[in-house]
Amino acid sequence: MKILDKYLLKTFLVTFTTVFVILFFIFILQTVWLFISELAGKDLDLLLVVKFLLFSMPRIIPLVLPLSVLLASIMTFGNLAENYEFAAMKSSGISLQRAMRVLIIFIFVLSIVAFWFANNVIPFAEYKFVNFRKNIAQAKPAMAIAEGQFNDVGTYNIKVNKKSGENGNILTGVTIHEKANNFGENKTVIKAKDGELISNEKSSILKLVLNDGYYYQDVTPKKYEDRSKLPFIKGAFKKHIINIDLSELNKVDDSKESIAGTNAMLNVNELRYTLDSLNKNLDNEIVSFSENINQRVGFRRSSSLVNDKAKKKKPLPSDLLSLYNNKEKVDVLKMASSNVTSNIFSIESTQKDLKDKQRDINKHLTALYEKFVIAFACFLMFFIGAPLGAIIRKGGLGLPIVFAVLIFITFHFINTFGKRLSQEGGMTPFMGSWMSSFILSPLAILLTYRATNDNGLINFDAITTPISQLFQKISERFSPAQNKQ
Repeated sequence: MKILDKYLLKTFLVTFTTVFVILFFIFILQTVWLFISELAGKDLDLLLVVKFLLFSMPRIIPLVLPLSVLLASIMTFGNLAENYEFAAMKSSGISLQRAMRVLIIFIFVLSIVAFWFANNVIPFAEYKFVNFRKNIAQAKPAMAIAEGQFNDVGTYNIKVNKKSGENGNILTGVTIHEKANNFGENKTVIKAKDGELISNEKSSILKLVLNDGYYYQDVTPKKYEDRSKLPFIKGAFKKHIINIDLSELNKVDDSKESIAGTNAMLNVNELRYTLDSLNKNLDNEIVSFSENINQRVGFRRSSSLVNDKAKKKKPLPSDLLSLYNNKEKVDVLKMASSNVTSNIFSIESTQKDLKDKQRDINKHLTALYEKFVIAFACFLMFFIGAPLGAIIRKGGLGLPIVFAVLIFITFHFINTFGKRLSQEGGMTPFMGSWMSSFILSPLAILLTYRATNDNGLINFDAITTPISQLFQKISERFSPAQNKQ
C-alpha cells in the first residue's frame, strides 16, 4: 500500500469512527426515549436496563452506518479539497478515482460486513429483545403497573394505590376498568381490596388474583326505550381471577416501526422458506374460497353446462317469478336477498383476510430486500459524499453536516415511504425497498462525473448564458428601429 493510500485510509477511518460513535450515541438516546414508558417507574435494576439497551442497539445500525459513511466522506474529501491537497495530487497526475480507490475497497468490505450484520446479528438481537421483554414481564409482572395511575394492560385499565412484596406483585386498592368490546355492549368496573400477580416462566398467561371486592357491569337493553333507565348488574366476590396475556403487556404500535412482527427475526434463508409457505397458503385459500363461492351461487363447470344443453327441456319464460303466486314470490325474493347479503359479507370478510395475508407477505419481502439495501446504501452514500466533499471544498462540522442531513433525510423518507406503500400493496416490495437507492443513484453518478471534471456543484453558466443571449437578441432586434426614429 502506497503512502497516499495509507494517508487517505487513516484520515477516513478516524473521521468515520468519530462520526459513527457520536451518531450511535444520539440514536441510542432516541431508543431510550421510544421505550421510556417501559423503563421509567418499573423498578428495574441497572443490569436489566443495560441488557435492554444492548439488545436494542443492533437495530440502530441500518440507520447509523449509511449516515456515518456519507458524513465521513464529505468531511474527509472536503478537508482535502479545502487544504489544497487535492490540487497537489492532481498536479502530480493523481485523479479523483485514483484517490478513491483504496476507500472503495474499504467500503466494499464494509458493505459485506453490513450485510452479514443485517442477516445474522440483527435477527438474533431482535429475537433476544422480544424474549427479554417477555421475561421481564414474567419475572417482574408488576412492572406493567405503576402506582397511583391507570395502566393500559391489554383489554384492562388497572390502577393500584400501593405495590408491595419482593417483586411488587402484592397490590392494594385495585380498580379495574374492562374495555368495551367492538360492539360496545358491556362495560365493567371491578374494585378489590387487594390482589396478587402470579406468573410462571413456562406460561405466557399472567394471573391476577383479586380478594374482597365487587363489580359493576352496564347492560345495554335490546329495546331503545329501556336504555334511558341505565340498567346494570352488581355483584360481590371473595376471590376473583383475571387472566392476562403477556403479549399484551409488551404490545407495540406498528406505526412506530417497532418489533411487532417476526420478520425482523429471520435471516435470508428463513425468510425465503417462510415466504414460500405464506405464498402457498395464500394460493390454497384463494382456490378454496373460489370453489366454495361458486358452489354457493350455483355456478357449474362447462361440462355440466354442455350436458344440460344436450338435454331437451322446455324453455323457461323470461320472467321466472310468473311461475309462482304472490306468497311464493315474496318467499323467493326474501331468500334471494338473504343469499346475496350472505355472499357479499363472505366475500368482503375473505377479501380482508386475503389482504392481511398479502400484507404479511409484503412485510417479509421488504425485510428480505432490506438486508441487501443496507449494503448498497454504504456504496451509494460514499459515491455521493466523496465527490460532494471535493466539490464544496469544505471540511469540519459546518456545511458538510447540512448536506449530509439533507441527503440522508431524503434517503430515509423515500425509503420509509416506499416500504409503507409496498406493504399496503401500492407498489411491489422490491420497488418499495429499492426506490430510495434508485432515486439517489443518478445523483451519485452526476456528482462523481462533475467532481472528476473539476466542475462545480451547479453550472450557473449553463443557466445564465442562454438567458443573456436571449436578451442580447431582443436588444439587437429593437435597436435599429429606435435609431431610425
